[in-house]
Amino acid sequence: MNAPFDRKLASVDAVAEGLVSVGYIPNRQISTAVFLAERLSKPILVEGPAGVGKTELAKAVASHLSLPLIRMQCYEGLDESKALYEWKYGKQLLYTQILKDKLGEEMRGTASLKDALVKLDAVDDIFFSERFLDERPLLKALRHPGGAVLLIDEVDKADQEFEAFLLEILSDFQVTIPELGTVSAVVPPLVFLTSNSTRDMGDALKRRCLHLHIGFPDPKLERRIIEVRVPGVGERLRRQLVSYVQQLRGMDLKKLPSVSETIDWARVLVLLHAESLEPDMVRDTLNVLLKFEEDVEAAGIQVPAFVHQALRDAEAGI
Repeated sequence: MNAPFDRKLASVDAVAEGLVSVGYIPNRQISTAVFLAERLSKPILVEGPAGVGKTELAKAVASHLSLPLIRMQCYEGLDESKALYEWKYGKQLLYTQILKDKLGEEMRGTASLKDALVKLDAVDDIFFSERFLDERPLLKALRHPGGAVLLIDEVDKADQEFEAFLLEILSDFQVTIPELGTVSAVVPPLVFLTSNSTRDMGDALKRRCLHLHIGFPDPKLERRIIEVRVPGVGERLRRQLVSYVQQLRGMDLKKLPSVSETIDWARVLVLLHAESLEPDMVRDTLNVLLKFEEDVEAAGIQVPAFVHQALRDAEAGI
């Protein structure tokens, strides 16, 4: 892969340092996956719960490499035209109206319907040219001259038919447009596909990708993430809030708090000038961590015990 960003991804350690420099704290597995994806020219299928940093990883890589991030948000019913390209029908119609006299002149003198169709085909080629092409994310990423980071976000929400459509692009970094021919990437993009595992991805797609699972971080990594993302939180409070969130994740909740919600909660505690966790403050702000009322009610019962344990963990340096 002849890409302009080889040097910045020269080793696993270089990847880790680069991601940290833009505020993303990776574990060794994440750094290794990004390094291998660049070296092998393979997409990464990043799976895991919502809010653990799958999308942020693609953004961080783009930021570190100073490359454009081209994002395609997947949804049920997404089709080729929305993902790859469309023709600017309004512009085509406008040009047809403006040039209708010229088109009439072109059609004069044709001896037969067959001759007229031949001339019409030549005009048709003009209207289905680059001038009228509307690039969508996939085509835009393939054609970007300096390379790009392509984020295919929440691919598990798309239909299986769309998943099959992706195979050519992910295998050969090329796609065929009937009117223009085959478009191949000069500099293959770095591709990240994210999935919240709402459905299993097909074997054909998985074979074309490196697999990376990002789960909830351990306490040490989560404290480091908070330290970088919310520097206003002191070490003692940082240990307490991470311990508290880790305890919540041990409960049988409808939605466990993610890293993004831990970050939000840390910011809230800074805004409230908290120096240590207190039961009343925790109860008042549980809705930042938990998104369902039944989860808030279940967790509310455990507030005193969890706060007490969080204070003990912080004092013990855990």
